[in-house]
Amino acid sequence: MCGIAGVVALGEGDPRVSEATALRMAARLRHRGPDGVRAFHEGRCALGHSRLEVIDLETGDQPMANEDGSLHVVFNGEIYNFQELRRELQSAGHEFRTRSDTEVILHGYEEWGRAVVERLDGMFAFGLWDGPHQRLLLARDRAGKKPLFVYRDQRVLAFGSEIKAIFEVEGLDGDLRPQAFPLYLAYGYVPAPATFYRRVHKLPPATTLVLERDAEPREARYWKLDFAPVSIGRTEAEGRVRDLMREAVQRRLIADVPLGAFLSGGVDSTIVVGLMSEMMDEPVRTFSIGFEDDPAYDETHFARIASNRFGTDHTEFKVPAQSVDLVGRLVEHYDEPFGDSSAIPTYIVSQLTREHVTVSLTGDGGDEMFAGYARFRGAQIAEGMPGWVVGMGNTIGQRLPHNPNFRSFSRRFTRFFAAASMSTEERTLRWIGFFADRLDEMLRPEVSELLTRDEISRSFREPLEGREALSPLARALAINFETYLPEDLLVKTDRCSMAHGLELRSPFLDTALMEFAAALPDGHKIRGRHMKAVLKTAFRDLLPDEIHSRPKMGFGIPLPTWFRQQWRPLLEERVLADDARIWEWIRPEPVRAMAREHLEGRADFGHQLWALLTLEEWLRRR
Repeated sequence: MCGIAGVVALGEGDPRVSEATALRMAARLRHRGPDGVRAFHEGRCALGHSRLEVIDLETGDQPMANEDGSLHVVFNGEIYNFQELRRELQSAGHEFRTRSDTEVILHGYEEWGRAVVERLDGMFAFGLWDGPHQRLLLARDRAGKKPLFVYRDQRVLAFGSEIKAIFEVEGLDGDLRPQAFPLYLAYGYVPAPATFYRRVHKLPPATTLVLERDAEPREARYWKLDFAPVSIGRTEAEGRVRDLMREAVQRRLIADVPLGAFLSGGVDSTIVVGLMSEMMDEPVRTFSIGFEDDPAYDETHFARIASNRFGTDHTEFKVPAQSVDLVGRLVEHYDEPFGDSSAIPTYIVSQLTREHVTVSLTGDGGDEMFAGYARFRGAQIAEGMPGWVVGMGNTIGQRLPHNPNFRSFSRRFTRFFAAASMSTEERTLRWIGFFADRLDEMLRPEVSELLTRDEISRSFREPLEGREALSPLARALAINFETYLPEDLLVKTDRCSMAHGLELRSPFLDTALMEFAAALPDGHKIRGRHMKAVLKTAFRDLLPDEIHSRPKMGFGIPLPTWFRQQWRPLLEERVLADDARIWEWIRPEPVRAMAREHLEGRADFGHQLWALLTLEEWLRRR
C-alpha cells in the first residue's frame, strides 16, 4: 500500500510541474508509504510515490517505467490476480523485470490500452503517464477501497491519494465549497464527487479519467454491481458462498511482510480468521480492542472465544479514554470533516496492530454484501406496511417514554416510523444521517438556501436510477454499496490504517464474491428475523455458537460518557465557544440546546456532537 500523487500541465508547460513538486507531494503522504519517496518528471507530467513495501521488496520501487521508458505509473493497492495476468502477458511476449504487481499494469496497458483496468481484480488507484501520446490515465477500483482526489484549474490537473498532497502544488485555489456544509450535516461526509474544496473532486469508484493533450478530461465508469436476483437453491448458494470466500481469503495472503487480522468477535471477522487458520502454517496473529470505561462497547470477550477456537496468536488492547489530541490527528489525516465516530477505534486498533504486522485482513464488507444492517430489514418492512399502521406507529412513538440511550428500543421505534412512509432515499437518509431531520433548524438561512431538499438527497437517489423494479432490499443494498460503503466505511478504514502505514485487505469485497452475493435472492440474505442467513449457514461449522447467535454490534466507543466527562472541556472550548468557526454556517441555539441535553444525561447526541467537533476542528486548522 502506498501514496500516489502527480501534476500535469494543461498547456505547453508550467514551472510547477517538476520533480521537486512531485517529491513534495509524495513526502506529504509519507505516513502511507514510510519505506521510500521517489519521483519522475518528463515535460508536462510529474509523478510522485511514497512506498509501503509489501510485495517484491527489492525491485518494486515506483514510479515504475516499462522497458523503453515510454510509460510510467504510480500505483496504490494490491492486484490479487496479478500472477494470472502476468502469465497471460508473458504468453503474449511481454518480459517482466520485477515480481511486483505494479508491473502488470504497465504491460497490461501496452497490451490492452485503457481496458487494462477492466482486467485488474483488487484494490487500487493509479496514475499512468503515456509519454508518446501525452496521455494521463487515472483509475480507481470497483468498490472504492483506495482513494483518489483530482484538482483542476485552467493551468494544471493534479491528483493524489489524499487532498493534502495536491495542495503541495504552489498557487492552487483552496476556496471552500459552501454547498458542502448542508451535505456534511446530512450525511456526515460530502457525497462524491464533491469535497469541501471548490476545485477538488473525488474520482468515483470503478471509474477512469483520461486526460489527452488539448482536450477536456473524460471520466467513464467501467463496472457496476448488478443486484437483480438470479434463481439458485439454498444449498447451492451456501456452497458457492463458501468456495468464493475461501478463494478471496487465499488471494489476500500473498505478502513478503508480517500479516495478521482484525478480530472483533463478530460473524464476519471470525469467518475470515477461521479460513486463514486453515490456510496458514503458523497461528494467525489477531488483534482486538476494548474500552475500560464502558463494558457495553467491549467485544473482547467474543474475540477471545474466536481466538481460542482457532488457536490464534491473539493480542488484546484495552483502551482508556483518549486524549483530546486524537481529534486533531484524525482531522489531519482525513483532510475534511468526517462524522463517523468509529474512526476513533479504527485509528487506535490500526496504530496498535502496526506495531506487530504490516498487513491485516478484516471483515469489512460482510454486512454490505449479505445484508447485515437492521436498516435492510427495516426497508423490507416499511415498504410493505399499510399507511394506517405507519400512522399508528408514529402516534405510539411520540408517546413512548424518552430513553437517552442511542441504541434504545424506543429511539429505534420512533425513528423507524417517522421515516417509514418516505421515499427510499429520504427514508435511508433519516435512518443513517446526522442532522437530516433538522437541517432547516440547524443551518443559517443563507446556507440552507444553497441546496434544495432534492439536491441534498440526490446521493441516495442516483443509485436507484434504472433499478426501480428491484425489491426494497435490493434497492437498499444498492444505495448502501454505492454511497455508505465507499464514502464512509472505506474512507474510515483507509485513512485510519494508512495513517500508520498498515495495509488492510477485505476478502468480502472480492469481485467474484460481490457479484455473486449481490445477485442472491432476498430470502437467502434475510430469513425472517435472521440477517446474513446464507453466510451464517455456509459457515455454521466454523462459527462458535456464541458468535453465530449474537446480535449485530457496531464498532463504537463510549462517546456519551466521554463527552460528559473527559471530553467536556473540549466540547465547551471548541463547539460551544462564542468564537466557534461553525457559527458562520450553523445557528448556535440548536447546537447549544443539543449539547445541554446530552451533558445533563437527558439525551444521547454523542454522534452528532462528534460530527460538529470534527467540523469545528477542521475549520480552525484551515
